[in-house]
Amino acid sequence: MSTVSAATSAAMVLDGKAVAAKVRAEVAARARAYQVRFGRRPGLAVVQVGEDPASTVYVRNKRRSCEDVGIESFAHDLPASTGEAELLALVAALNRDARVDGILMQMPLPKGLDASRIIDAIDPAKDVDGLHPTNAGLLLVGRPGLRACTPSGCMRLIAEAQCDPAGKSAVVVGRSILVGKPMALLLLEANATVTIAHSRTADLAATVRGADIVVAAVGRAHMIKGAWIKPGAVVLDVGTNKGADGKLTGDVEFEAARLVASAITPVPGGVGPMTIAMLLSNTVDAALARAVH
Repeated sequence: MSTVSAATSAAMVLDGKAVAAKVRAEVAARARAYQVRFGRRPGLAVVQVGEDPASTVYVRNKRRSCEDVGIESFAHDLPASTGEAELLALVAALNRDARVDGILMQMPLPKGLDASRIIDAIDPAKDVDGLHPTNAGLLLVGRPGLRACTPSGCMRLIAEAQCDPAGKSAVVVGRSILVGKPMALLLLEANATVTIAHSRTADLAATVRGADIVVAAVGRAHMIKGAWIKPGAVVLDVGTNKGADGKLTGDVEFEAARLVASAITPVPGGVGPMTIAMLLSNTVDAALARAVH
């Protein structure tokens, strides 16, 4: 299956589903090799507190994906009334469980639970979301560690577009700990010259217009105009916004942008499928790292 499809001009539309399928196949092979070597499957514990409908769908997909690639899934579904002490006790138990290589805490948590405190309690070696301050710090100083899933997926898509970030100008629009900040650091690690922009950037249009690589992760529908895109730029749209018609749309004016970009991700079907794929990859990475220490 081709991971790139032609748009109306020189632009290419990156097929995130196809790239994610390649990653899953790689993960499945690595998981099989792990099982042969160590006598068990890599294990991922997925914890959901409450019954947020979107979270329930995500969690179900993550658990099914685990089974598809040979990762053992441990389900922990807790009521919304769960207290912080009880949740912290579960995290501590999962930290000690030798069968569990990765711990995923599904967000958002119900009101009254401190998400930062819960994440901080996860063993960094099992933090397959890459959000623990230890792993964020390791990324900052350029040392090995578990990386945030969505930015890692973006880097894989950039590679699939046959774009080498080295020496290129990259703009990341958004500064969240989930995407914006780790994305900027991964691009910097790949030797790009990186600018972090956001909704309060004085002249966002001019900043974006100078970029060879644009990552839009600000959470505002069509905030990045097609006219802002530099001819030949690679554009990754992380935004998932619901339009008035209920359909998902990105942060980038897709139709206008693809007329000038060299490669661009659609919404849906672009960056989204990569997140779970990279989570699975992180789980095998975590299992291997724990096994050899």
